[in-house]
Amino acid sequence: MVVAETASMQGTLTQRVPDNFHRLSFTGSGKEYFGIWIVNVLLTIITLGIYSAWAKVRRNRYFFGNTVLLGRAFEYHAKGKQILIGRVIVFAYLIFYNVMLNVVPIAGIILALLLVAFVPWLVVRGLRFSARVTSYRNVRFDFVGGVGGAFLAFIVGPVISVLTLGILVPLASRWSYRYIGSNLRYGQRAFATDPSVGAIYKSWFLSAAIIVAGLLIIAFIGFLNLAVILSLFDGSYEAAPGMHVSMIALFIIGYIAFLSIFGVAALFYRAGVRNVAWSATTFDGKHQLTSDLSRGRYAWIAITNLIVTIFTLGLMRPWAAVRMARYVNEHTGVHFEGNVGEMLDRIAQEGSAVGSEFMDFEGFDFGF
Repeated sequence: MVVAETASMQGTLTQRVPDNFHRLSFTGSGKEYFGIWIVNVLLTIITLGIYSAWAKVRRNRYFFGNTVLLGRAFEYHAKGKQILIGRVIVFAYLIFYNVMLNVVPIAGIILALLLVAFVPWLVVRGLRFSARVTSYRNVRFDFVGGVGGAFLAFIVGPVISVLTLGILVPLASRWSYRYIGSNLRYGQRAFATDPSVGAIYKSWFLSAAIIVAGLLIIAFIGFLNLAVILSLFDGSYEAAPGMHVSMIALFIIGYIAFLSIFGVAALFYRAGVRNVAWSATTFDGKHQLTSDLSRGRYAWIAITNLIVTIFTLGLMRPWAAVRMARYVNEHTGVHFEGNVGEMLDRIAQEGSAVGSEFMDFEGFDFGF
């Protein structure tokens, strides 16, 4: 009897021990965000795009401010002027490039090569800016990656992905996630990311299967209509009235289907590789991040969001954005080791190496 009561008490105490796994949540609503979004759109149109920099700030402040972990929201501190200056610099360079390309073609080609060479540096600046204007519990994030790592992750990776027809995409994904994740800091504490190539390939195989199956179906339908298609092109077949219109419609549908196959495969891959990379990320060497998105559900939300946005002429875009943000946050979490409150208090006491004064000096967002 005593043993049973003791066991019962122990079970109750075990149930009362707080779980150190905490998920993110999103507290915004489509109706609330619509007010911000419609003003952003109208002012961007009226100012011929100039207000888009401030629109980005308002949008990010809303989404960051509604992303909650342990009852506290993230904060976004960028200023519209910083984003506008970065965009003006890039825009001016592109105008100068196009003028030189038409006036002195060789100079235009050199400028294009220079831009490609500067892309890794621009990426580093963009990642650093984005991290430093983000804070949680009054402590800033930071990014300490170098240009060499950015070149590997964002130049070499995409190139080998294209040259191998997508076979080495998982390797490129590993480079980019590892580069970003392992160079991210919160205060003075580091993140570390080292996803397994094998685990990423498991997600890749499903996406590859979707592409192969989709292309086979399209090829089979095309084969069934091959004779009619060829006869229309060589003029040996007199099409009935309206036949040409039907064939044009068929080609358009086929083209949309072709793009849709790759789009769906990309969504499945994106959700899968995110799960792998985030679940292979630690903070301060012991706190484990995790992501458990359902690839099918993620793709369904993205696709239906696009359809609804198109059929409502963009008016449901705020609802779609909030819907996706809520789903992604609800399937992202952190396993904390030890007392979470004490750990966050220590980080706050250590302070962040990035202050607001430094941000004013540092800062332009080049849109990369």
